[in-house]
Parts: sequence; structure tokens; C-alpha cells
Amino acid sequence: MDPMVISSPFTINLSTAAEAVLAARAGSARAPYRDVLRARIVLAAARGEPNAVIATGLRIHVDTVRKWRKRYAAGGLDGLKDLARTGRPHTFTPVQVAGIKALACTPPAEKDVPLGRWSGAELAHEAVAEGLVASISQATVARWLAKDAIKPWQHRSWIFPRDPAFETKAARVLDLYARIRDGEPLGPDEYVISADEKSQLQALRRRHPGLAPGPGRTRRIEFEYRRGGTLAYFAAYDVHRAEVIGTIAEKTGIAPFAELVEKVMTTEPYASAKRVFWVVDNGSSHNGARSIERMDAAWPTATLVHLPVHASWLNQVEIYFSILQRKAITGGDFKDLDQLAKRVLAFQNRYNATAEPFDWKYTRADLNDYLHRLNKHDHELAA
Repeated sequence: MDPMVISSPFTINLSTAAEAVLAARAGSARAPYRDVLRARIVLAAARGEPNAVIATGLRIHVDTVRKWRKRYAAGGLDGLKDLARTGRPHTFTPVQVAGIKALACTPPAEKDVPLGRWSGAELAHEAVAEGLVASISQATVARWLAKDAIKPWQHRSWIFPRDPAFETKAARVLDLYARIRDGEPLGPDEYVISADEKSQLQALRRRHPGLAPGPGRTRRIEFEYRRGGTLAYFAAYDVHRAEVIGTIAEKTGIAPFAELVEKVMTTEPYASAKRVFWVVDNGSSHNGARSIERMDAAWPTATLVHLPVHASWLNQVEIYFSILQRKAITGGDFKDLDQLAKRVLAFQNRYNATAEPFDWKYTRADLNDYLHRLNKHDHELAA
């Protein structure tokens, strides 16, 4: 041995069982690297290698070798485990934490605070003002809320159903999506169309050309634009065949909707269908009993089915409209209405080439659960 190399006072003698365990750890590809490294240190020490040689061979600091060699000599395999860490003592009690979370779930108006919602800084200030804590940072408050199941800073807008026939109308549409009408399954020559219009589509022409994305740079779109007018897009979506038929009009109204109906009802397979059910909302182009009368008179095999008021979220064509908006219109640069109309219809053709029916999962059972929760909410408010 090199006389310059200092030998360790901790001699390692391994039993057959311990050597087998350490050899398995040292050669493992899945064990945590810290366990692999510690096993290799002990095995090398057991072979009589000095600490400095082991450190050089494993490319680690010699102090690391000394630590785990000493720990193994004192405690065996258990000595290679990490010691328990007590960590920093808690500054705030569970009661204080719960109190601040409760405060976060309380609308600011109930505390006479002129805010629409709390921020981390505002909650920290209010917690001190109410004496919940002596002091606290907004970062601590934000960290507690981020880990909690309740996110009081988030919100969703909704409209309370006000249609007295909401359940009946919604259930009728959900049945059609499930290919059921009046308790009976639809036949192969019966179809369900979800229809609506996307109004006020604007032909926006950017004042300067956009900039394509590049290394370290996202795509840039000029903010300022010139308005080139608006148009309306009427679409009929076959919910079971995933096919869209659409028309372009200058504006919404009864006449352009009738043109869409005519285009669909004169196209196969709808022209020779036994029945075609048209699911629509209560927009002015197709609302009220008069719209049903017009449909019956013009197309005896077509049946107009109205959704409840404020229930466009049950109209599947709205999903298609959102796809159209995201993929073909948002961020676009259109020199005029003709270019916008061509884009919309070209996207429709592209969509039809590969589309599959939406994975619609909202059923009568979901509707019943929703109405039950609304009824419970009403009773709680009345109490």
C-alpha cells in the first residue's frame, strides 16, 4: 500500500448475506442512485480499499466515503438508511390554517371588503386584521390554498334554469342522442341533426403581416386590424354520422335557416329518411311554435325539437363551432368576407373527411343528478 494513503480506522467485514444484499443494490438499474452508491462504497471498503481510492474510483468526495463507511461500521445495513429529519417546526397551528382557508372561502362582500375576490396579499392582510395570526406572508397563504382541494379564487359562470319544462325538453334531446324517441329505439332510416347558426363572424384584416415562430420566439399576430364586415354560418351536424352541412348567409334569420333545412333535406340520406329530428335552441331563427309549424308544412319527415331556454350546452353543434373557431378563425387574417366564407366552408370539408361522432357522455342519469342538486340548492336557500 502506498505509504501516503491513510488507512481508515473503520474496518468492514461483510457476512455472506450482507454481501449479497449490497451486491444486488450496487448492480441494480432501478434502485435509487444514493442506495447504489452507498452499497458500492461499502463493498469497496470491504475489499480493503482506502477511502481516497474509493472516492477517486466512484468520482465522489472522500468525505462521502468516510461518512458511509463509518455509518456501516456502526449500524450495518440499517446504518445506510437516511436519518429521520425533524424539519422546521410549524409556525402556524392547524386552527390558524383552517381559519385562513375558511376566510378564503368567504366572499369579500360578507366582510365589508370592496373586492370581487380575494388575492393572496388581501387574504394575508385580512387574516392579520381579524387577529387570526400575528403576521403572515402572501406566499404562505398562496401555498396553503394551492395544496387545498378548494380553489376559492376560481369561478365558473352559469345560468340557473328558468324553463318550467327544462327536465322534459332536456330529457327528450338526451334520448335522441341515445337514439331513443318516446321510449323506442330509432330505426336505421331515422337521423338526429343538431343545428344552429354562428353569427357575427368577422373578417378581420391585420394592419401588418404576422410573424412566423422561430427559435426562442412564439408566433406573433398584429393586434390592430380593419373590420371587413360580418357573416353568419348556419350548420347542421349529424350527431351519429359526424357530418356537417353548412351554408353562409349575410345575417341570421328565418329565411337563411330555411335554406339550410332545404339543403339538408334534399340531400341523401335525409331526403329519403323516415324521420329527421332537428335539435335547435331558442334563437330567433327557429324559436316558438311557429317554427315547428313551418318545419312540418315544408318537410313532413322533419321534426323540430327545441332545447330548454339557456341550454345551448346540450346542443352538440356548439362543440363543432368551438373547434371551427379555434382551428380556422382565431388569429386569422382575412382580406374580405369572401375569403372568410371560403375558409369556413373549406374547414367544414376538411372536418368531414376525418370526423368521428363526439364522445357524448351526458345522459338522463346525469340530468337527474343535476336537477337533484338544483332542488337541494333551492331548499338550502329557502331555509
